[in-house]
Amino acid sequence: MRVLVWSALIAVLVPLQSVLLPSIKIGGAMADFGLVAACLAGVLGGELHGLLVGLAMGWVMSLFSVIDPVVAMGIKGAAGYVAGFAGRYLVSLSPLIVAIGMGVLSCGAGLATALLLSLHEVQNGWWALRVVVLPQAVLDALVGGVLYWGLASRYGMGRWLGEHRAA
Repeated sequence: MRVLVWSALIAVLVPLQSVLLPSIKIGGAMADFGLVAACLAGVLGGELHGLLVGLAMGWVMSLFSVIDPVVAMGIKGAAGYVAGFAGRYLVSLSPLIVAIGMGVLSCGAGLATALLLSLHEVQNGWWALRVVVLPQAVLDALVGGVLYWGLASRYGMGRWLGEHRAA
């Protein structure tokens, strides 16, 4: 059942990310739903789910963009694994903690992508950090925190995560 849910999520998020979101930018930044989904899969399902969803999202999203598939899979898979590791071993996950963690992971993913690209002399690493990475990290953190808050308040995720971690 989980495989069907994650597959449907990937099938819906990838066209949404590649078709609809480029026209909806907030402050010149666009949320990375693949990274947010990988992080939420890691927090809610554990390290393996975060890693697998991140790898799948990275591969499918690289088909619609110019980034190398190995880089996209590695970045999103690593973010999902780290989020799963943090979700398993942190005692209390509030939406604020999840949002801060997603912001840090998004900042790291954006910096890794910017450093792997060959930027022009005018567009150096500081430019990429200031103009692209930080606004996207803030937007990813907001989207991820709001989604986690909605899931936690609607489905009582605190109790579920406590039972899930004990098993």
